Amino acid sequence: MKIRHARISGAAVTMTATGVMASALVAAPAANATPQAPASPAQAAQASVLTTAQAAQARTATTLAQRLGSRTAGSYIDAATRQLVVTVTDASAARAVRAAGAQPKTVARSGSDLKKVMAALKRDATVPGTAWAVDPASNTVLLSLDSTVTGSRLAKVRKAVAKQGAAVRTERIAGTLRPFTRGGEAIWTSGGRCSLGFNVKKGGEYYFLTAGHCTNIGTAWYSDQGHTKLLGNTENGSFPGNDYGIVKYSSAPEDTQGSVSLYGGTQDITSAGTPTVGQTVQRSGSTTHVHSGRVTGLNQTVNYQEGSVTGLIKTTVCAEPGDSGGSLFAGATALGLTSGGSGNCSSGGTTYFQPVTEPLQVYSAQVY
Repeated sequence: MKIRHARISGAAVTMTATGVMASALVAAPAANATPQAPASPAQAAQASVLTTAQAAQARTATTLAQRLGSRTAGSYIDAATRQLVVTVTDASAARAVRAAGAQPKTVARSGSDLKKVMAALKRDATVPGTAWAVDPASNTVLLSLDSTVTGSRLAKVRKAVAKQGAAVRTERIAGTLRPFTRGGEAIWTSGGRCSLGFNVKKGGEYYFLTAGHCTNIGTAWYSDQGHTKLLGNTENGSFPGNDYGIVKYSSAPEDTQGSVSLYGGTQDITSAGTPTVGQTVQRSGSTTHVHSGRVTGLNQTVNYQEGSVTGLIKTTVCAEPGDSGGSLFAGATALGLTSGGSGNCSSGGTTYFQPVTEPLQVYSAQVY
């Protein structure tokens, strides 16, 4: 699959997680944005080998998660050994992990235990500017707080965390969690500007995916700021709760292939999948172009001012307003749509992504 169209190729728009309104974020891409330099042939070859290996590990992790159920509390790629480590709670699960070629790690808390912890946080600590997910490496739930969580909000979160004891760790993250709304090879609507994520097909017709907080702000989408070149109309979307939307092209794209723009090349996309913690990934967006990083969490809950979004992918990849709806991928595998985060690409930050497999399933669509 290539995510390309004669007028739109590649992706990126983002809103922010503390709840800055979309209209307030619509502006020209930052003049001082510094795109990442294209990799050398040797670097590209090394990255390709690493991506292929990690894609296989991600598939193994997904298979084991389904097989083991609550007897695992997640998996991750060890940064030092690059080996897939799968947490287990009993000897039988450990044998299954070894048989699959991964390294088992016995932990005290099961997947069910940590789900109960996250349910308690949802009940007691849901305030804008917080986010949480299971950290499989430490067998805890990691709760993140941005700079806006102070005063009574901070007291509420601390009280909720204290109830869970050692099962919850906390961290402060720089800046403000927010959805990002600008950028990419832009798609424009009456409410602002976003970016195309992935081209998809269903029933022989052409569509594209973008962030749900983008499809919430308008119906007709154009490839130009002047709204003279119609791309299509929003068919459906989900935000908050999820962060995905689907737009139906008004006519078949002139270029019916799709590729992620690398701003100096393209990346063919041939499948969609689920990453694993520790995996290396890339994001493409018009404001900050191509950046890479690691997956640090799955099934992340992020509390935006507009409401909570669950099931997100947490990464160390930076992003800025203008990168929303854009493509998260690893090699030829589509992984997610840029949702929101904190920080920037000068000092670094945290970015969250809507897994792309969910809207593909909900809308019965396929990458191509």
